[in-house]
Amino acid sequence: MKQVIIINGSGGVGKDTFVEFCSKYVKVINVSSVDKVKEAANVLTGWNGEKDEKSRKLLSDLKQLGIEYNDAPFQYLSKKVQEFQVSDAEIMFIHIREHTEIEKCKQAFHAKTLLITNKNVAVILSNHSDSDINNYNYDYTIQNDGTLEELEQKAEEFVKSF
Repeated sequence: MKQVIIINGSGGVGKDTFVEFCSKYVKVINVSSVDKVKEAANVLTGWNGEKDEKSRKLLSDLKQLGIEYNDAPFQYLSKKVQEFQVSDAEIMFIHIREHTEIEKCKQAFHAKTLLITNKNVAVILSNHSDSDINNYNYDYTIQNDGTLEELEQKAEEFVKSF
C-alpha cells in the first residue's frame, strides 16, 4: 500500500538520514516543499545551498511569497504526489515545516505526519517556518537521540508498520 508521509523536524535532527534508512527496506521518494524555492533562491539571489540562519530566513520568506501568490509549493507537491501514485515507490516523504501547510497537504494527499526530534539539536527560531515546527499534533514522533544503528532500527520498524 502506498503511503505519503509528511516529515518535519528542526534542521540537523536526522530527517534525511531517517529517510535514507527507510529506503533500505522499501522504495521511497523524498521531496521537499522548498525544492523549487531553493531553485528560485539560487536564481534570484545567488544562494549557494548554505544552511545558515540568514539562508533559512531567505528560503522561509520566499516560500511564503510563493504560497501567497499562487500556492506554488502546494502545486509542486501535488504534481509530485501524482507521479508517486503511478510509480513503483511505496512511501513518499514530503518535508514541510509550516503547520498550516502540513495540514493542507495531510488532507489533500491523505498523508500521515512524522516529527523527528533530537534533544542534542537546538531548535531554530530565526524564521517563522522553523519556529513553527512544534505547533502541530503529529501522527508519529521518532526520537533520534541515540546511535545511527538505533535510528536505522526505528526506520525499519516505521516502514514495516505500513
